[in-house]
Amino acid sequence: MHKLGFSKESLKMYIFLLLLTLAAYSGLQGWRTLFNNFAVEVANLNGFQIGIIQAVREIPGFLALLIIYLLLIFAEHRLASYSIIILGIGIALTGYLPTFYGIILTTIIMSFGFHYFETLNQSLTLQYFSTSESPLVFAKLRSIASLTNIAIGVLLFIIARYFSYKTIFLAIGLTIILLGLSTLFFDPTRKDLPVQRKKMIFRKKYWLFYTLTLFAGARRQIFVAFSVFLLVKKFHYSVVEISALFVLNNLINYFLNPLIGKAINKFGERKVLSLEYFSLIFIFLAYAYSNSKLVVGFMYVLDHIFFNFAIAIRTFFQKIADPKDIAPSMAVGFTINHIAAVIFPVIGGILWSISYKISFIMGAILSLISLIFTQLIDKEINKFNASTK
Repeated sequence: MHKLGFSKESLKMYIFLLLLTLAAYSGLQGWRTLFNNFAVEVANLNGFQIGIIQAVREIPGFLALLIIYLLLIFAEHRLASYSIIILGIGIALTGYLPTFYGIILTTIIMSFGFHYFETLNQSLTLQYFSTSESPLVFAKLRSIASLTNIAIGVLLFIIARYFSYKTIFLAIGLTIILLGLSTLFFDPTRKDLPVQRKKMIFRKKYWLFYTLTLFAGARRQIFVAFSVFLLVKKFHYSVVEISALFVLNNLINYFLNPLIGKAINKFGERKVLSLEYFSLIFIFLAYAYSNSKLVVGFMYVLDHIFFNFAIAIRTFFQKIADPKDIAPSMAVGFTINHIAAVIFPVIGGILWSISYKISFIMGAILSLISLIFTQLIDKEINKFNASTK
């Protein structure tokens, strides 16, 4: 933390966001690690039902606009803590409702908590840290979260064969609830920052941010909904193997994430995002056409690495935004991201029933479209800089 060079005031927010990020991502990681095996082995769900659940999981993200109105009642940092508590409640209840509709209910609860926290996390980071600091903060938080996720993965690797899904989901959920409650006693706020607008903001000058966010949501959800399901359904990965894969992902990301933040500062958002989308075209095609268990597992690891490059979309927005627009714009951005995220898993689930390859080919096409739009980032930043001189 000292190496990042924050002021005392910013350091308080960094520690606050760190605690909540650890809770959010370790909880989500535990849920994801168990979900596909739980859905297949206990709830006996099929590919179409998985697609429906994954689409439902994104509905709270689609409703992120409601955060703007909740901020009329709750302070932004308090709402972040409450979101983590709700996340924990949803995870804790998952094992008690092992049916299609039961999983839909617990998934919605869990997802409201995670998506609302993530929206507030992005907003607070962009408000409290400068344009050169925010890439490092986003990357550092992800890096430390990855280290915690390794502990979760190792723990699940050890205990999965000894405890029921119900017990494990409950233990994870209660831990998240306690972490959320602990942050209610912490006030990391500053009084010298611009007061955020508490109404919906939708501006023409942010069009590229909205566009990149929309396609990122569509492309990303194909990966989230179907990559692990492909590993379990076609390649018969066990819960122990999935846990091991998650541990490997997080070990790599622990060391790599700080470099991503530095790369954004050194090379700029356009080059970083171009590398991500160019690589994802081939990763999705490998999902579609590879028959190798090892190759597909390796693609999953690469895909997980490139997911972290998406912080460049948010740091790009910070460079063209009115400081008072950050909180409402992060809420609008999350909603735009999840317009496609709600629709595409359902479409992918239908296409899966025809051929699983079509779902991943669609992901490659979306990555190509994102790559094309990414080339306009520097032009938009220069346009903003020219207008403020």
